[in-house]
Amino acid sequence: MKRSLSGIQPSGILHLGNYFGAMKQFIDAQNSGEYDGFYFIADYHSLTSLTDPKALKDNTYNIVLDYLALGLDPNKSTIFLQSDIPEHVELSWLLSNVTPVGLLERGHSYKDKIAKGIFPNTGLLTYPVLMAADILMYDADVVPVGKDQKQHLEMTRDIAMKFNQQYGVELFKLPEPLTLDDSAVVPGVDAQKMSKSYGNTINMFASKKDLKKQIMSIVTDSTPLEEPKNPDNNIAKIYALFASIEKQNEMKEKFLAGNYGYGHAKTELLNAVLEYFGEAREKREKLAQDMNYVHDVLFEGGKKARAIAQDKIMRAKEAVGIVGNMYKYY
Repeated sequence: MKRSLSGIQPSGILHLGNYFGAMKQFIDAQNSGEYDGFYFIADYHSLTSLTDPKALKDNTYNIVLDYLALGLDPNKSTIFLQSDIPEHVELSWLLSNVTPVGLLERGHSYKDKIAKGIFPNTGLLTYPVLMAADILMYDADVVPVGKDQKQHLEMTRDIAMKFNQQYGVELFKLPEPLTLDDSAVVPGVDAQKMSKSYGNTINMFASKKDLKKQIMSIVTDSTPLEEPKNPDNNIAKIYALFASIEKQNEMKEKFLAGNYGYGHAKTELLNAVLEYFGEAREKREKLAQDMNYVHDVLFEGGKKARAIAQDKIMRAKEAVGIVGNMYKYY
């Protein structure tokens, strides 16, 4: 089988953008039977923006619960913590020495965050190198990514080619993106891309009260109730992620007919979200009562991932001429 690999940062509570932009692809790839899935929690990556230790710990466990509740099966996919595999950081250093600074400075994500006033620490700049290490460590064939992450994957390919060329080896496989174009970028409540960084998220595992509050906060215009409305508004765009074509058309017709308010549409969206994630919400509540099982999943996944990582880092060190791994011969 081809190997699929990706990770999600525990920098906040997961939301619809994470699910439709990434996690749904993880689960679909797993269930297709075509991919050997490696899916991790990118806790080292989150340190570029998250400075609250308790929040990091809580978010990490929450993501594992989300993974399992939404359908990732540890018997079919390898689920692990990035920080349980120290070879990721070691490989990142090796790769950083073949990575031009200009390549990192041209990163869309980096420039976007700087433009929004986020402090540009070194980790933020070198994020794509660690991401490259995450991917190249496991010889991933495909990486499920949202449209906004495609450039980072292109950087990974550039870094891999530079390393292979510089050291005359074929050590790193060049991964391909696996993207669902119709839902890879999910709009937030303010119509920007849904992101924890922007504070515009809808969280599928929030309490019903909080979920309703988030959906009711979707920004709309001031068109009166009785008048027709633009059917291509932000509520309709989010609703399209859950509803059939028939249901989507019904909502659009209601908007065009008038006497159908944004509040009515938001209520329909709330019901659609609750129905779509109903089974997963129940499963997550049960999983949260059995954290021993969650720890076992991470232990087994980490053990499998690290065996692969140790072999890869040994070969990478040999390629660059580092002899510190000669212990293997004793």
